[in-house]
Amino acid sequence: MEILFTIITGFALIFSFIMVVRKRKRLGFTGIKSLLTSISFYLIGLINIFAYWFDFLGIWSWLITFGLLIAGAYFTNYMPVISNLSS
Repeated sequence: MEILFTIITGFALIFSFIMVVRKRKRLGFTGIKSLLTSISFYLIGLINIFAYWFDFLGIWSWLITFGLLIAGAYFTNYMPVISNLSS
């Protein structure tokens, strides 16, 4: 069951990362600042997978997850705003 969980989560992370990269290329976004929110959320997934496998599901795992969640929320300031003003 642990292996199935890891495989499904790994495929989901890889698939969503590919989709984010494609969307950024299609919209012409460059730079690392607008990517920091996505990086924070991907790191949350990776940290929790490693914590699950190595039995680190304790306060440190929760604190790192919470810190990355706060960082991801803060870095939404740097995400570009897409507006369709076709009037």
